[in-house]
Amino acid sequence: MRILVVGTGGVGSAFASIAARRAFFDHCALADYDASRPASLVASLDDGRFSAHRIDASSREAVSELIRETGPDAVLNAVDPVFNVPVFDACFEAGVTYLDMAMTLSEPHAEKPFELTGVKLGDYQFDRAAAWKEKGLLALVGIGIEPGAADVFARHAADELFSEIDEVGVRDGANLVVEGYDFAPTFSIWTTIEECLNPPVIWERDRGWFTTAPFSEPETFDFPEGIGPVECVNVEHEEVLLVPRFVDCRRVTFKYGLGDEFIEVLRTLHKLGLDGKEPIRVKGVEVAPRDVVAAALPDPATLGERMSGKTCAGTLVNGTGRDGKPRRTYLYHVVDNDWSMREYGHQAVVWQTALNPAVALELLDSGAWSGTGVLGPEAFPAQPFLDLLADYGSPHGVLELAP
Repeated sequence: MRILVVGTGGVGSAFASIAARRAFFDHCALADYDASRPASLVASLDDGRFSAHRIDASSREAVSELIRETGPDAVLNAVDPVFNVPVFDACFEAGVTYLDMAMTLSEPHAEKPFELTGVKLGDYQFDRAAAWKEKGLLALVGIGIEPGAADVFARHAADELFSEIDEVGVRDGANLVVEGYDFAPTFSIWTTIEECLNPPVIWERDRGWFTTAPFSEPETFDFPEGIGPVECVNVEHEEVLLVPRFVDCRRVTFKYGLGDEFIEVLRTLHKLGLDGKEPIRVKGVEVAPRDVVAAALPDPATLGERMSGKTCAGTLVNGTGRDGKPRRTYLYHVVDNDWSMREYGHQAVVWQTALNPAVALELLDSGAWSGTGVLGPEAFPAQPFLDLLADYGSPHGVLELAP
């Protein structure tokens, strides 16, 4: 297999470090707008299977040109989702497999943003599913940790653990601490602002997709492996848009453990208009406010040595077990930052995200996963993925809770 990775920030760099330990691919081209980033990464890997390239991911033509130059079988989109459309379209035109870890962006309903959906996450991609299928191509969307492994957990629960599912509820929490900063997000602030300030989406079988207010319906969830209780709130996320397409259930939610301080910062950014994506003119320069915020904050990829603690991503499933009795099961994946830094040199959050596309690409290469059209992770058999997670040295966990 030949791979092209578009974007060598925290996740793209972590993916390269993970993939370098595997033998399933012949060549992996690493590309970024800043050519020094992939060049430095390739030098650090000291592996002849990797090459460095420059790319402008905002240009479909530029992505198409690099695909022709590097000849990949699959393209992993590891840039912020604002660039998804040109990368996605270029892969379709070139006839190569496409993977991303966050789907095309949403647009709130113009009149009732906290009741009705407007353009949903991934609508652009799923609107083109028939064309991808007709062409015999695969676009595997949302294959990070959340979405990604969390969706695989839902598939596994439906196939092996439950006879009926009432709710699939993704719950994300951590006890990570970053020393030396009053405010330092451990993932892309651009993406964090997008998903946290947009109206959260909920799905119910009898109602379909609908929205609610940001940070609504707080609940405290007791996370495993020493993380403990964390208050989680509704946040817009891809699992809610993916799971109902492939898994039979009555309800799907996503709740994120943000913390009061983090929520207050996000609300303040919104009040000041600093979450805006459209450029404004400042002293003769056109700049998007959100890009300014991102530039002012530390790069999440550089925070690993200052971080401590664990991050947990998981899927809480409620329903009826195979034995006909009520069941409540949390399937999860935990990464300790000390371990990921010691073993790979990457902080826990980006490493955990990057692990899953590596697993998926290996499954596609072996034929254990295959398909055409636009598909989410829950469209594929779960067991090969879970087995390979363990083989990568980072198995999932299962926690049985009182129904």
